[in-house]
Amino acid sequence: MKLSEFKFNLPQELIAIYPMQNRDEARLMVLDRKTHTIEHKAFKDLVDYVNDGDVFVINNSKVFPARLYGQKEKTGAQTEVLLLRELNQESRLWDVLVEQARKIRIGNKIYFEDGDWLEAEVIDNTTTRGRTLRFLFDGTHEEFKEKLFSLGHTPLPKKILELRADNIIPEDIMKDEIEKLDEEFFQTIYAKVEGAVVAPYAGLHFSKILMKRLEILGTSFVELTLHPGMGNFRDIEVEDLSKHRCDSEEMIVDQACCDEVNEANQRHNKIIAVCMTSMKALETAHTIDGKIKPFNGWTNKFFFPPYTFSVANAMITNFHFPKSPMMMEAAAFAGYDFLMKAYKEAVANKYKFFAYGDAMLIL
Repeated sequence: MKLSEFKFNLPQELIAIYPMQNRDEARLMVLDRKTHTIEHKAFKDLVDYVNDGDVFVINNSKVFPARLYGQKEKTGAQTEVLLLRELNQESRLWDVLVEQARKIRIGNKIYFEDGDWLEAEVIDNTTTRGRTLRFLFDGTHEEFKEKLFSLGHTPLPKKILELRADNIIPEDIMKDEIEKLDEEFFQTIYAKVEGAVVAPYAGLHFSKILMKRLEILGTSFVELTLHPGMGNFRDIEVEDLSKHRCDSEEMIVDQACCDEVNEANQRHNKIIAVCMTSMKALETAHTIDGKIKPFNGWTNKFFFPPYTFSVANAMITNFHFPKSPMMMEAAAFAGYDFLMKAYKEAVANKYKFFAYGDAMLIL
């Protein structure tokens, strides 16, 4: 397929820039692939679409405070650094992205301040915006991580930050509480394994009460780990989607997850992938014998229509930006024409889009 086929008009006011404080009260559009019908519900109505023995596959990746603001040595110029992953504990090496990358060169030093200084040196270039930083810190690794994360901020997508700067803060949100709100709500309630710089959006809608209601109905929640990266936001630069290469993301699928998913498959129950990250992990761990097997490594899976999925037979996702990889991946599961119809209806009915937006259940 072509990139231009995923273009649609998204009014800016439909992009959610603040979280809902009652997670499960987000709107839910339900797509039935067999009947091609669309229903409009609330996320907590999810209980009406599951049965005893159905399995939700959830991504337990945990967002860490990855956005840092620093100053360049000598010039004092402000710069933004996004931590991606730790490369070496002993040497304090981190893979990062930097703003104004052309001005950040090997040998430059960056200082981060929060009542005290933390110094880092650029020791390598990795990609256009990518750099390897070596942090200079005397102390244990635990002390270093505590210091580093105390300087960090929730890595909200830049689009949300830009729109917030242009909008008046709602009356029910205090300015000094916004950072705390993001810390809480840009994180699933079941997050455990640190490593995400992007939240698995669809999972943000689950509340403790809703999960308990679903468990009472006989459904179960099966965990895997895939650390979502910034490639989910990077513009696709080729018209022919078969030529697009996704960034690799680290993932872990353990034996317990495999056992529950494979047993649900044998029972012909629903296997509901919560967020495209869970879907990517399931498809990566799938083998030719029709089962999933334990996996610990990296995946660069990218789906676009037509694609035949092998494991999950239902999925929960959010509404995504035009021409975004996540929109294409949702179209691969729902079917291109059906998804475009649903997005047109979502805009007409003023559904909210993006990370803090509403959800879609595809059956």
